[in-house]
Amino acid sequence: MKGSERVGIGFVGLGSRGKGLLKTLLGIDAVRLVALCDLDSEPMDEAAALVESERGERPYCDTEFDALLARPGVDAVIIATDWAPHIPLAILAMRARKATAVEVAGAFSVRQCWDLVGAYHETGVHCMMLENCCYGRNEMALLRMTREGVLGEIVHCRGAYGHDLRASLTDRLEKRIDRTRNYMHRCSENYPTHELGPMAKILRLNRGNRMLTLASTASKARGINAWALENRGPDHPLARYPMAQGDVVTTIIRCAGGETMLLTLDTSLPRPYSRGGVVQGTRGLWQEDGQLLYIEGSSPEHEWESFEAHREEFEHPLWRQYLDDGVRSGHGGMDYLVLSAFVDSVQRGCPPPIDTYDTASWMAVSALSEDSIALGGQPVAVPDFTGGLWMVREPGTPGRYALDV
Repeated sequence: MKGSERVGIGFVGLGSRGKGLLKTLLGIDAVRLVALCDLDSEPMDEAAALVESERGERPYCDTEFDALLARPGVDAVIIATDWAPHIPLAILAMRARKATAVEVAGAFSVRQCWDLVGAYHETGVHCMMLENCCYGRNEMALLRMTREGVLGEIVHCRGAYGHDLRASLTDRLEKRIDRTRNYMHRCSENYPTHELGPMAKILRLNRGNRMLTLASTASKARGINAWALENRGPDHPLARYPMAQGDVVTTIIRCAGGETMLLTLDTSLPRPYSRGGVVQGTRGLWQEDGQLLYIEGSSPEHEWESFEAHREEFEHPLWRQYLDDGVRSGHGGMDYLVLSAFVDSVQRGCPPPIDTYDTASWMAVSALSEDSIALGGQPVAVPDFTGGLWMVREPGTPGRYALDV
């Protein structure tokens, strides 16, 4: 499509996260909300009314995804449903030749990830994961720092999804939301990409590097039971249910370049929110908790410095412009940037900055970790979804939203 044309969006999944993304999309002038889809007509109608009030045009609504795909004017599809339908719906959208984006989630099997890559090879249509943390201010400053060699050669990265979800997991049991059911029946690194995505871009995964092996282990599961018993009473279904999901899941990944990545899932115990980031190289390291930085030869010897005091020096050009223009709402502005990156790729007719190979390999971590935990923490091989192309792939398409250059 011509770069000046507005992108017609079909949007599926209008729960709490979907509504938040929809509101952010309405702030992007280059977008037209053409069609909405949800199994529940009530939130869909509410969303349609919001679009109409903001844009003066009511989108088409349907509970059938096929009807959305067939609707005239739909150039691209954004999928913000529960986790399980993400890949099946994405494949349908890609086969309908619609540029496709999915909200963050992990895969339920490695086969699903191969099917997603197969749909790309079949159609030439990419599926972009909307990993907003790749566009966080700190993460983008770190991307620039690592590209400029400030921390030297990167050796190790660490990250986490540390988020106390006990109340929401317990309260959502009776609603049509499958996250709680995953905790009841699966044990895996079920939400890896907030930390993995920025690490993957720093380490150039799928473009000169890739994940080789993964090993995961899980603690016992006690946090949700204890919280439900204390706060909802002994008759609550989760007060004594034998939860499958361990309270803390630890995953170590080794890369072809020799780097290691450590992921931690910690969502069932009391804690403040943190993504626990660490990027460590031969000349220094950055640590998210406390916003700390140490650069050999520049920082006081053996003493941390404030990262925030240096951040302006390393500000990514995208964020420098964003701060000048005015940061939009949505997780500190990250949502607006990741959605804008997707829309920009559709307008330009180029691959998105997080492409199908990235989406498939990041989502596969959940299924692979489930296998490793079931095997007592044994390492498992991470498939090469690029089919060897990772060794020769050049950086992605240049542009203001690029994450590979």
